[in-house]
Amino acid sequence: MAGEYSEYDYVAAGTIDVSELKPLDPETRKIMKGEFSTGLKLTIFYYIFILAIPVLNWFAGDFMFSRMWGGMTYSWFLTSVIAMAMAFIIAFAHTALYEKRLKNYQKNSGPSEERRII
Repeated sequence: MAGEYSEYDYVAAGTIDVSELKPLDPETRKIMKGEFSTGLKLTIFYYIFILAIPVLNWFAGDFMFSRMWGGMTYSWFLTSVIAMAMAFIIAFAHTALYEKRLKNYQKNSGPSEERRII
């Protein structure tokens, strides 16, 4: 299976020494740095929200454990419904920012046949 690929030289897992790899070119380094920065900021935002829920449970327990419709507490509503919606919104924001960065990169680097965003 893995040995049947002919498009590239197959290298078994665990046989590449990272110290022997060539450094990234400046453009790829810039893109990777931007992606890491965006991902880190969105991750911190999400973790602050997730960690705020136990803090609110501790300091505003009367409100957080009061019942909403159907018997669901505000704590569970924030943990399940709002956290899932935030995950989708964060994923959309990360994708949109990546596509914007990629369009700017392609516009500045000129036409390319490798990858295009329409």
